Amino acid sequence: MSSTQLPNYLLTNRKRLSLSQAEVAFLLGVDDGTQLSRYERFARNPSLETALACEVIFGSPLSELFGGLYQKVEADVAGRARELAGRTGGTDARKRELLNSLIK
Repeated sequence: MSSTQLPNYLLTNRKRLSLSQAEVAFLLGVDDGTQLSRYERFARNPSLETALACEVIFGSPLSELFGGLYQKVEADVAGRARELAGRTGGTDARKRELLNSLIK
């Protein structure tokens, strides 16, 4: 299993590119850096549109920018896939293959 990650790496990527919160906020199309600060402190998660804009700005996939959140979602989906596999029993091969790939 992979190591625990931070919920997101927005601050790391912003600093890597020498951008201020105000500059990233401008690129995101918001008034100031307050909302970005909340994301960087893990107080809030951005909308999908904002997350995609971060992917464009920082040039990193969402699964890397939001590594910890991705890990949590991946584990949650795996748990539900395990439960569904137990419920459905002898399903068709494609469904079994999908569920097994999600369970890992």
